[in-house]
Amino acid sequence: MSTAALTTLVLGGYGNFGARVCRALAGDPSIHLLVAGRSAAQAQALAATLGPGAQGVALDHSAPGLAQTLKALGVGLVVHTAGPFQAQGYAVAEAAAEAGAHYIDLADGRRFVCDFPAALNARFTAAGRTAVCGASTVPALSSAVVDQLCAGWQRIDSIDICIAPAQRAPRGQATLAAVLSYCGEAIPVWEDGRWQNRLGWAAPTLVRFQRLRPRRAAVCDIPDLELLPAHYRVTQRVDFRAALEVGLAQRAFAAIAALRAWGVLRRPERLAGLMHRTGGVFDFLGTPLGGMVVRVAGADAQGAPRRRAWHIAADNDHGPEIPCMAAILLARQLARDHAVLPVGAHTCTSLLPLAAFAPEFTKWGMVTDVVEEEAPAP
Repeated sequence: MSTAALTTLVLGGYGNFGARVCRALAGDPSIHLLVAGRSAAQAQALAATLGPGAQGVALDHSAPGLAQTLKALGVGLVVHTAGPFQAQGYAVAEAAAEAGAHYIDLADGRRFVCDFPAALNARFTAAGRTAVCGASTVPALSSAVVDQLCAGWQRIDSIDICIAPAQRAPRGQATLAAVLSYCGEAIPVWEDGRWQNRLGWAAPTLVRFQRLRPRRAAVCDIPDLELLPAHYRVTQRVDFRAALEVGLAQRAFAAIAALRAWGVLRRPERLAGLMHRTGGVFDFLGTPLGGMVVRVAGADAQGAPRRRAWHIAADNDHGPEIPCMAAILLARQLARDHAVLPVGAHTCTSLLPLAAFAPEFTKWGMVTDVVEEEAPAP
């Protein structure tokens, strides 16, 4: 290990996403990797598979004295993957700032991500460090795609995003809890040029993909619904949906949404453990193929109406690698040049170009397509 290596602590390091981040960062000569979580045994077991540059440590991020622990370990960067973020405050980020460390998280909670810059910018600016929230599929990859598709456009009228996970892809309980937390809840959505409420996971509609079969998809509550209308000055609509591969599973979520809306089931997230244990019963109906589509419509540089779509297909159950890519790319950037990212606290909107993701897509055999679609009528 180089003496100049950045000590990088991955919180939740042996979890569904944390382990992927650790495997990607292990062996990088500019990084000294700490796999961290409540279980020392699990952290050390994963670290033992990652080579001599990795070390497992026991760390409970909810315990007092986190900043002092980070200082004692010499941590220069905290990568926070221990969700669900919908139920968390900013204690980990605050401890990182106090310890003089950079911070990156994979948060997908709408309020957690959208309120992050205002809550943490002063602390990280004073510390001379960078904090990035939402370094995941949304808004990191989604905004990179929109930037690429709409470069030079005069106006963006609509952005429609849909994630379609493979049924067999590994899924964590924390992810399920996050999804269930807004199932049947009223979600503010920018539609027809104004804010309107839609129920999470209710009323699925058909979405078409380039390399996947069409799937029914339902509205999900994510940061993009709030960040992208303002960031891109979208005139009409920003929509985000998730499309489960097995129709029975999609209908199960719609039923849970209805029960919550009727007041019968007030805390759907309490079902996360049960659904995590039993979710595999539908696996025989699914495939290892998942993907994502981002559709944009608006006026190009000449003012002509345009509609474009970017698709990605991830086979062999590699889809869960996608939410980890932005954090991996940013951690490598910080390890090689601390000044490469702006000081202060930011969401991951437009922080990375789409080209930065290309080597990661290739590594996992993922295929992307850009399709020119029929432009909407003026």
